[in-house]
Amino acid sequence: MTSALLPLVQKSLDARAIIYKVFECDPDLADTAVFCEKYGFDLDHSANAILVAGKSDPVRYACCVILATTKLDVNKKVCQLLGVRKASFAPHEAAIKFSQMEYGGVTAFGLPDDIPIYVDASVMEHEEVVMGGGNRSSKVLIDPSELKKLPAVQIIEGLAKAKN
Repeated sequence: MTSALLPLVQKSLDARAIIYKVFECDPDLADTAVFCEKYGFDLDHSANAILVAGKSDPVRYACCVILATTKLDVNKKVCQLLGVRKASFAPHEAAIKFSQMEYGGVTAFGLPDDIPIYVDASVMEHEEVVMGGGNRSSKVLIDPSELKKLPAVQIIEGLAKAKN
């Protein structure tokens, strides 16, 4: 199947027999809120993948998947999961280098197998979510239960909180 997915994302999806659909989009409209408005997706069905960096030596990375209508609990939950005292969103350049994906298109698919992928339990409540395709020109439509096929996935209650 021909798609606009980043090749390493495509390879990861296919290697694990993950069932998905590709949704191509205008790269200028790839940011979550703009994408959802333009293409008719609900924000609460958009699952964002956020790379976080735990402050340790060496730095510990994790990918957190949360709904766009929530915010990641970096200071407590992520620190607890990573076993670090401090964590933050991975800096722009570090996220690009580590993921080998375009900033703004980072997804849970195609990351190194030993990187923990924490999925907020609220993501699993949906029949389908839209996620990044590794670049800004494509998205992946997926039943969130398919995420369980990725190595190092953990479903976490309370990973994210409602936005104020």
